[in-house]
Amino acid sequence: MKKWLKRTVRRILYVLVVPVTYTLVGLLLSVITVNRGPNPNRTKLVYLASNGVHLDIIIPTNHLDSTSLSDLTSDKVDFISFGWGDENFYINTPTWGDLTAKNACKALFLRSTSLMHVTRHRTSRSHWKKVAVSDTELHLLLSKIQAAFQTDKSDNKIRLVGKGYGQNDDFYKANMSYSCLNTCNTWVNTTFKQCGLKACLWTPFDFGLLNKYQ
Repeated sequence: MKKWLKRTVRRILYVLVVPVTYTLVGLLLSVITVNRGPNPNRTKLVYLASNGVHLDIIIPTNHLDSTSLSDLTSDKVDFISFGWGDENFYINTPTWGDLTAKNACKALFLRSTSLMHVTRHRTSRSHWKKVAVSDTELHLLLSKIQAAFQTDKSDNKIRLVGKGYGQNDDFYKANMSYSCLNTCNTWVNTTFKQCGLKACLWTPFDFGLLNKYQ
């Protein structure tokens, strides 16, 4: 009985160590800021926002005119947001209230397909965080977003018909695979970091990057 109890306690501890360690490491690395320095050429604005689960990069549509991302917008909207994430998690977990242990485990620990979430906005929102960028940083940002989309043989983006949350958003097939080390929020943070924008050293959390732009 004592041996069984010891084995049971040991297994429980092992199970707890992984998520606790992951959370602590994520919190620690979220605090560390990279690309801290100012840039006097940052005269344009993009935005950063979260729906409570997924971070989005929001671009004014007038910044998309000369890029291949312009095929995603229209004259009726002024902003377009981009998010990347696990396909099953995106479709079945629009809010924290929809989160299930099964969906979370699939996303974090199993190799899975990913999606780009594109949402069109007519006006800006008060909770969006302003991010000043230079022309060079903006060009890099748009290139990174474009590269995340999966395309067909004709180089067209692959839209999932009827899978959006509403009339103003769509899901598209994306490149890369989601994991506990490469989450939806990690993708946004990594994109910012690669473009020379202020970011966390690494973060799986939405608040990690949002806190950099308070």
